[in-house]
Amino acid sequence: VKRNSGRNEAETDESFTITTFGDREDISSNYRPEYGIILLDVQMKSMDGIAEAKQIRELDNNVILIFITNMAQYAIKGYEVDAVGYLIKPVPYFAFSQELKRSLERLRKRAKNYLILPVENGFLRLDITDILFIESEKHRVIIHTMSEEYSMVGTIKEMDAKLKNDHFFRCNSGYIVNLAHVTGVQEGCVLVGNHSLQISRPKKKAFLSALTDYVGGVGK
Repeated sequence: VKRNSGRNEAETDESFTITTFGDREDISSNYRPEYGIILLDVQMKSMDGIAEAKQIRELDNNVILIFITNMAQYAIKGYEVDAVGYLIKPVPYFAFSQELKRSLERLRKRAKNYLILPVENGFLRLDITDILFIESEKHRVIIHTMSEEYSMVGTIKEMDAKLKNDHFFRCNSGYIVNLAHVTGVQEGCVLVGNHSLQISRPKKKAFLSALTDYVGGVGK
């Protein structure tokens, strides 16, 4: 598979970062949701690929799983862990390249809905629909989501540039608001979840216009 990946890079100009695990290495141990695609052998000497996939799915709902097996009936097991496909050993290059092409297309469609954020020892893939608002704090930004908060080095300006086309609006110098989570506007403040964030006077008109356009667009 690694050899096929190298050939695919040469033929398509796609670039991959490849991490390999031996059959005695438990990929689900200390797993971080930083992979786009995982190709997983169903039958290994020291572990069960299906069981590994179930562990991965408990930690990552988004990674694309592709099974490698010498028995086609194992493909049915893939439905239990939302695998997108399977490859039969020995893996022919054409089948591999087509499966990889299909998976990359799915990743590209998803990419616009996610932020890749640096965390300790890796990266976190965060669904932007879960973000309530982003707060600036000195040289860091705090991302407030529906369930957690993430703090990292960065600027509000950088985050604004990343999210400007995704229905987010910078209501003042210190906050970027997800318009999808706005529940009201009162006394110069925007209500987001349990938070009341001030709208700066220079941005008030533009903010209300953006919110009106968003609500009108959702209703169409």
